[in-house]
Amino acid sequence: MLRFRIVNVFAIEGAPLSGNPLCVFEDGDGLDDATMQALALQLNLSETTFLTAPGATGASAGVRIFTPSYEMPFAGHPTLGSAHVLRALGRAGDRLTLAMKAGVIPVSAVGDVWTLVANPPRAGRPAAARADLAAMLGLAEADVGATPRWVDTGSEQLIIPLTSVDAVRRAVCDPSLLLRHGALRPERCLAQIFAPRDDGELEVRFFFLKGNSVVEDPATGSACANLGGWYLLEGAALPLRRVLHQGAAVGRPSRLELEVGGDGVIRVSGRVIALATGEMPEFGPAAPPA
Repeated sequence: MLRFRIVNVFAIEGAPLSGNPLCVFEDGDGLDDATMQALALQLNLSETTFLTAPGATGASAGVRIFTPSYEMPFAGHPTLGSAHVLRALGRAGDRLTLAMKAGVIPVSAVGDVWTLVANPPRAGRPAAARADLAAMLGLAEADVGATPRWVDTGSEQLIIPLTSVDAVRRAVCDPSLLLRHGALRPERCLAQIFAPRDDGELEVRFFFLKGNSVVEDPATGSACANLGGWYLLEGAALPLRRVLHQGAAVGRPSRLELEVGGDGVIRVSGRVIALATGEMPEFGPAAPPA
């Protein structure tokens, strides 16, 4: 049988059905890539992970991360959720490392609050013009901040500062324009928008293309890390700490914590809540798509 666990990541304390849900398969070593992809599509969550042997990396474990459509080199909530499951299985303690396609990611915990250390940021391609990004979001050009950037701390994404929380909440992302201005490749189109709130914390939303429709993610740890990279590339004063609020627009309020140390190291933290366990029959190799 294939055993799996469901956890909610970046959850709010006392609210077990908040945060971003994740399915973690306890043993993915016997599964081929096509079967992993088919299982991720079956579950239809933002991501599904498969725990594997670490190979020669020296890490505590390996992790494969799949959306319903493709494999990812790195993602935040799958990293924290997979670490939580490894500890629950007795395969690791409060400090561990996870081998992913983006590299070996250090993770640590204080209770059920987990923290990952992201890769150093790389600036990606130039972003589209502010007027084009505003049109993509259904906003006025004046709603878009001065320096949208593509940033990569393990998973490249488009980071778009907005000038107000109201603009973040009003945004309606156009799928055809997201495909034009927010595409890494045709099947992977994504953008994070954010603005500071009156209390100094951040209002955040994250859009991605699924089929021909725009979907909104409840909590996006990789984009939180890339936001830290955005601050570094902008020359922000260090150290800095930000609390991100995401997911309210889709009924899944989430809380993410971002820290960029004086040394420029980016850390992303969030609470993980165990929700359910289950199993399903083992499958043979998945048939390739027609």
